[in-house]
Amino acid sequence: MKRNSTITKKKFLLGFLVITLFLALIRVIVPSVAETRVILRNNNVKHKLVVATKSTDSVKIKYQSASREVALSYFFNSDGSPKKNRILGVRDYDESFPDSQPQQLSAALKFGVKPVADRVDAERRKSELVYIGSNPYYNMKKLNNSVPYLVPRAAVLLQDIARNFMDSLQTKGVPLNKLLISSVLRTKEDVQRLRKYNKNATENSCHLYGTTFDIAYNKYAAITRPVRNDTLKWVLSEVLNDLRSQGRCYIKHEKHQGCFHITVR
Repeated sequence: MKRNSTITKKKFLLGFLVITLFLALIRVIVPSVAETRVILRNNNVKHKLVVATKSTDSVKIKYQSASREVALSYFFNSDGSPKKNRILGVRDYDESFPDSQPQQLSAALKFGVKPVADRVDAERRKSELVYIGSNPYYNMKKLNNSVPYLVPRAAVLLQDIARNFMDSLQTKGVPLNKLLISSVLRTKEDVQRLRKYNKNATENSCHLYGTTFDIAYNKYAAITRPVRNDTLKWVLSEVLNDLRSQGRCYIKHEKHQGCFHITVR
């Protein structure tokens, strides 16, 4: 006689209940068995997060390394030795820097302030002008016929010239020297006084508008040690020629005053 092997609903529920109780009992007796799976799963997540973080960091590190390499390549060769670029200068100072008074005056009228009457008036106009003082890139000479102010546009140009000059000295292996600024903003009073003994000083000077400054090319302020003025003038002429080619300024090579007369564009 065959036995009936059909699993009834009652038997299924009873078996399920027994198994559940059995597993619950094991978890109570040995809790580490249940925690193992959770720990492994958390470790996997943690591992993935670490990998992702490392991947992100590696991209950041690569970017920073690339930026650093570009910066260092400006000053160093691939073998780590200091890079020394050749001093080229310009072919002819008068040909390279021929910008006339009318050209510079046109830019001065466009970008400058109204002419300043005297030093008292200059003090009142500080909202339009930026104070110019000696800094790590250039020194101000004693100003007898001008006051240390420029329009912001010209102040930025002067700072860029001085900083580029310092960088060029570094890459060419030339001892560091600072530029000397010999003239900045002139008041109407300054111009009238200057015209009595300086034939090149015009009544409607570009210096009246705060857009123009003079950089001496026959004297510099040594930082590490003095260098021949001719050598430093060659380096300075390269810097000025680059900025002039970019359309940032007009430049006149002043033979008698020993300076580059520069007006911002």
